[in-house]
Amino acid sequence: MTPEPGSATPAGGQELSDLSALKALAQPRRQQILQHLTLHGPATSAMLARDLGLNTGATSYHLRELARYGFTEESSTQGRSVGGRERWWRAVPGDRRFPPRSRQNPETRLVMDELNHLSYAADLELFERLQRQGQDLGEWADAFPYSRGTIRLTLPELRAFFEEFIALLNRYKRPDSETPDGARTVLTRLLAFPAPAHAENARADGTRLDGTRLDGTRADGAPAHQAPAHRPPAGDPPPRQDPAHQAPAADPPPHQAPVGGSQAPAEEIPVPHTTTETDTP
Repeated sequence: MTPEPGSATPAGGQELSDLSALKALAQPRRQQILQHLTLHGPATSAMLARDLGLNTGATSYHLRELARYGFTEESSTQGRSVGGRERWWRAVPGDRRFPPRSRQNPETRLVMDELNHLSYAADLELFERLQRQGQDLGEWADAFPYSRGTIRLTLPELRAFFEEFIALLNRYKRPDSETPDGARTVLTRLLAFPAPAHAENARADGTRLDGTRLDGTRADGAPAHQAPAHRPPAGDPPPRQDPAHQAPAADPPPHQAPVGGSQAPAEEIPVPHTTTETDTP
């Protein structure tokens, strides 16, 4: 039976509210490592260093830091090499969710903005790389389902829409042992956001609720006056979009799918002092 709009119950998941964990995740090298492990499966620090143009000391450190917060772990399927020196790592899947923006303090919001920026940039680069492959894709050249649309929803309905999307993804998840030959990893992304407020405030006669026309003049013909837009002080970072797969603010926790300590190598690029889809970092 199809549920009524807005009636879906959030499935839960682990909310990443710890600022230290978010800072560990919002690091460019670690995002690259998690993306590689997600797309290509388990790897050693040496393999990651070669593929990502890093040194093994840096990749080893980043892998341990990611494991510290549960984003990576040693892979038991590959085992260790002779002598026990080679360690294989994998990305840990899970239903991880970011706190909604209304519950993010200024420092958390700045870290989330950085994480969003890294994630969206990586997605765009992957998409463009696939397009450049052209005819080399074979039958998978048609594997670009694409949709742009608009729907009018209440906030509870939007939350339900999001949970139903996650449930649909989970319907198609299966272990490697049950995955048929010819299957490929398919990246899925959902980005939903409300239309700009001024579009919602327009009357049928072309005026806004405050009496001004959409061209900036008042309905009585007098020019409209508006205070200058507030500009943040110099040095404040520009705002970025909310994270991919972040649920609308709700009473239940919101969604997303992304060991030993040692001193960071010199190559470590720390997240600014402001400081991952199911199964997606």
